[in-house]
Amino acid sequence: MRRILLALSFVLLALGAAAPSSAREVTTRSWVDERGVRWTETTETWVEDGAGNDEGPQADAPAGGGSDRLLPASFEAPHAEAAIARFGPFAVLDGTRAALVRETDTSAPRHFLRMLRAYPGIRVLELADCPGTVDDNANLALGRMIHARGIATDVPPGGSVRSGAVDLFLAGVRRTASADAAFAVHAWLDEDGLRPTDFGENSAVNRNYVAYYHEMGMPLPTARAFYALTNSVPNEQALWLHTGDIARYAALDARP
Repeated sequence: MRRILLALSFVLLALGAAAPSSAREVTTRSWVDERGVRWTETTETWVEDGAGNDEGPQADAPAGGGSDRLLPASFEAPHAEAAIARFGPFAVLDGTRAALVRETDTSAPRHFLRMLRAYPGIRVLELADCPGTVDDNANLALGRMIHARGIATDVPPGGSVRSGAVDLFLAGVRRTASADAAFAVHAWLDEDGLRPTDFGENSAVNRNYVAYYHEMGMPLPTARAFYALTNSVPNEQALWLHTGDIARYAALDARP
C-alpha cells in the first residue's frame, strides 16, 4: 500500500449483494501540527446507487501505482452538491462544464471516460479546490486524456489547485485562471518512501514527468525547469505559486 504522509480523504466503495442503493457516511477529525497549521481528515464511505452516479472508485478499476501528491482540504469543492451527475471525483455542472471536486485515485481515468460518454458535450473542466492525487500514474494518464480530448481547464476566483491537480490544470488545451488563484507544488513520494532525488536525473521515473509537461505544450527546457520547481520542496511541504508564476512556464489565456 502507498504511504500517504499528509492527512487525506479516504474514499471507499461498498457494493452490496442486494438491490443497489446510495449512501454516504462522513466522519472527520481535526488536529493542529507543530507549525500551528490546522488539518482536517475526512473519511467518506460510498455505495454506488446503480443509477449512473458513480460515487466512488469502481470495484473493477485497473491496478494503479506511483506516488502520492496531495494537499487536502476539509471540504469538497463548490458545486459538489449541486451537480446534475457525479462520476467519482468529477461533478457535471451542465452539458458543457464539469468540475473536479476531490482528489484523484486509480479509478479517476475510468470515471472521466464514463462521464464523457454520458456527457459528450463537456468542453471545460473547472478546478476550484483540488487537493491532488493518491496515484500519480493514474493522474498523469488522466491528464493525457484531458489534453487529447481537447478539454479546457479553468480555475475560478478563489480557486486552489494543489499537488497532482496542478498537472491536470496544465493538461487543458486552453488554460484560464483567476488572478487570485493559488497553486501549490511539491515533490512526489513513492510507496517505498523514495523521492525524485533518489533517482538519477535521466532515470525513467524522472523523465516521465518531463515528458508529460512537454506533451502538455512546454518546450523541453521549460518542462525540465518546471519539474525542477516542483521538486524544490519535499513532499511534506508546499511551494505556493500565483497565476503569474504558472504563466512563466505554461501559456494562459485571458479569463472571460
